[in-house]
Amino acid sequence: MHFNLFVIPFSAGMIILTALLAFRYIKWLSNLEAGDLRKIGLKFFSWKTIQSIGEVFMECLIHRKVFKTNFLLGYMHSSLAFGWFLLILFGKFETLFYTGKHVNELYYPIFFRFFEQNPHQSDMLRFFNAAMDFILLVVLSGIIIAILRRFRPGIAGMKKNTKHSLGDRLALSALWLIFPMRLLAESATAGYSGNGSFLTQPFGNFLSLILPVEQISIVFWWMYSLSLGAFLIAIPFSRYMHIPTEILLIFLRNWGLKTNENFTGFSEIEIQSCSRCGICIDTCQMNSHGNNSTSQMVYFLRDYRYNQLSPDLSDNCLLCGRCTKACPVGIDLTQQRVLQRKNNTFENVNGFKYLPVNQQISKTDVIYFAGCMSHLSPIISRSMEKIFKAARVNYLFLDKNGSVCCGRPLKLSGQFEASEKLIENNRQQIIASGAKTLVTSCPICYKSFKEDYNLNIRVLHHSEYLPELILRKKIELHPSDKKVVYHDPCELGRGSGIYAQPRLLLNHFTNLESISEEKEKALCCGGSLGNLSMNLEERSAITKATSEYLNSIEPEIIATSCPLCKKSISQFSDAPVKDIAELVAANLETVSESHKSVRLHKLKEMIEI
Repeated sequence: MHFNLFVIPFSAGMIILTALLAFRYIKWLSNLEAGDLRKIGLKFFSWKTIQSIGEVFMECLIHRKVFKTNFLLGYMHSSLAFGWFLLILFGKFETLFYTGKHVNELYYPIFFRFFEQNPHQSDMLRFFNAAMDFILLVVLSGIIIAILRRFRPGIAGMKKNTKHSLGDRLALSALWLIFPMRLLAESATAGYSGNGSFLTQPFGNFLSLILPVEQISIVFWWMYSLSLGAFLIAIPFSRYMHIPTEILLIFLRNWGLKTNENFTGFSEIEIQSCSRCGICIDTCQMNSHGNNSTSQMVYFLRDYRYNQLSPDLSDNCLLCGRCTKACPVGIDLTQQRVLQRKNNTFENVNGFKYLPVNQQISKTDVIYFAGCMSHLSPIISRSMEKIFKAARVNYLFLDKNGSVCCGRPLKLSGQFEASEKLIENNRQQIIASGAKTLVTSCPICYKSFKEDYNLNIRVLHHSEYLPELILRKKIELHPSDKKVVYHDPCELGRGSGIYAQPRLLLNHFTNLESISEEKEKALCCGGSLGNLSMNLEERSAITKATSEYLNSIEPEIIATSCPLCKKSISQFSDAPVKDIAELVAANLETVSESHKSVRLHKLKEMIEI
């Protein structure tokens, strides 16, 4: 049996970590909804499980998505995660070849060079010895980058570092000690026994010139074991809880689980999977323009973990989705913020007694719902009415006289019950109309109708509907050579995935220019209804920066598909800001049949592509 007292800290750390993880996993899984448990049962023995293993390798070890953000940042994460994994894997193979046994003490591969101090004789063992030195060197290079990044975040492509809690600092200190201590322990042992390889043997020979390595090596082994044990125990109480939890999250997500309107065990697993890498800090426009520096999702999730979450932190977010798209773990950060608002919001159950009862609704083919924000920019709804009439569409302008809200702004504030009252009222009117298609001009309404209403009809944003009218030859547009820049609204783009259709439409009759901050990277206009606490000055700073960026290539027109974006960006824009519906309505003209045929063919080709 191989044993020395210094293995106790590592062994104790493994036992404590295993017990804590088992307790937490059982707690979280027991809090899953019944439907989620059925999904796991159906998908457990399926291709999704194999797919999950591959994703764990690519995201938890290689850190593919972090590499896409910045190569050096990706290398840092990968060298630590994948490097450590390889040390464990190659260490297991090394002990297997050395002893011929498949099962040894848990700590034996970790402290192999202490227990086996005779120089290796076989080529295979010398290969493993060299491989272990090489992997250790890679891990140490990652540690060096991590330390430098704490003082100079720019070297890894970051503007700011994440602010750590005390538990994070202790865990980080232990992590940074583990591999230097391993180098010292193995090198000191190699200095008197000769069992090292290309890294540890020369370093050990050097140490033997200045230190009594045979006597002092045991101190390094103790330090190595203590740092390992401290880190393992710290994992459940620090940012490094993401290491085991992200693996579970990937499997559950591929089995069909997702964050919904109820806070469940899956929601808890998502929150615990945050690595606090800080990528969301740089993508947050509130951080970029001098607003509250701790409003980002990394701090929201951190404070939730430590039971320090305040209502102010829950409310102070644009809910623009930039951080959600940037998150390498794929956490639904926007929905997590909304779920916490639900806990902090007072529901007025009697606040909607004014809603109409048994209202008479005309039968129609298409329902048009402008939305509250469109009523603040009535030129959008007037443009849509002009287009409907030109296309001879049998439509009903459901909220022409104001009607009621779609319900999503209430949901974003956490008032789910109140939102449901509005949704049900509107839903009954839509069903009563007999319409087969619902068209809205507001991305907020669009997302609500698509996700919350459970309607058995087509729901389209007008940026999707207008290209259809052109293809069906219901309307014809006069071409324009004006230089146009398109701004993707948050709820329509990142929130609903509508990127291609507005561009196809604008390319059909304008000179559309591409920009770098577009589609998933598009900037928020700052007018978001999602933030419940930001003051006007802070909003204006974000809106002004977005407007200046869109104007930077000197467009003749800035196009968008959201009344709120139009209204916000217009405040600081040199170029006129137009909704897509405005541009279409203004270009409703009869053109020659040959010209029309050529442009329709071009639009069809683009849609097919």
